[in-house]
Amino acid sequence: MAEGVTLLREALAAGVVPDAVFHAPGADALLLAAASDVGAPVYELAPGVMESIADAVTPQPVCAVIASVDVPMAALPADGVVVVAVDVRDPGNAGTMLRAAAAAGAGGIVFCEGCVELNNPKTIRATAGALFAIPVVTSVNVNDALVALGAAGRQRLAAVAHDGRDYAALDLTRPVAFVMGNEAHGLPEDLPGIDGRISIPLPGAIESLNVGVATAVLCFEAARQVRSRSTRKLNQ
Repeated sequence: MAEGVTLLREALAAGVVPDAVFHAPGADALLLAAASDVGAPVYELAPGVMESIADAVTPQPVCAVIASVDVPMAALPADGVVVVAVDVRDPGNAGTMLRAAAAAGAGGIVFCEGCVELNNPKTIRATAGALFAIPVVTSVNVNDALVALGAAGRQRLAAVAHDGRDYAALDLTRPVAFVMGNEAHGLPEDLPGIDGRISIPLPGAIESLNVGVATAVLCFEAARQVRSRSTRKLNQ
């Protein structure tokens, strides 16, 4: 269930046709018409009904039933960044990771087995519509995912709080997979299929970063490096 005007608008912009759209009286008529125009059944609910079915603390005027948008590993692009989430269980963090990866132009994100379900309402809301803007793989075995990414030529870099190489000192312009671990425990020490470990130096008196924030830092650094390389080529 995708709750809210933003999620419905982003789904329609991505070409996703909802299975059904429900709305409270007085909801955005133009948005509802747009959903109807692409073939989505639209239903108006009686006053007070939306509040009883909504998951959000503050009910939204619109909610949509949307089929799963996940794709197979083979659908991930050959270049750019892919984020791999391992045992990320907090829905807000998972949604933030997806939103950050999409905003930075990453090629996809993989939620391995053990992660929070992608259809968790809190996860969906935390993506702010980015769920429909980037290829998403779900429920894949972490070892299988890392093997597939390595076979595709990606450098698989495990993000660790300490003792990894400085992320900004690495060449992130080639195909890379950032492997991000659990909020509390990080990545398993014996995780196979890792090509290197990277860390984000923290000058302040903070032990570590939230996994969503760390994902944003890494993805945007990769995007910065690609942009910088393109600028240099143009100036040559």
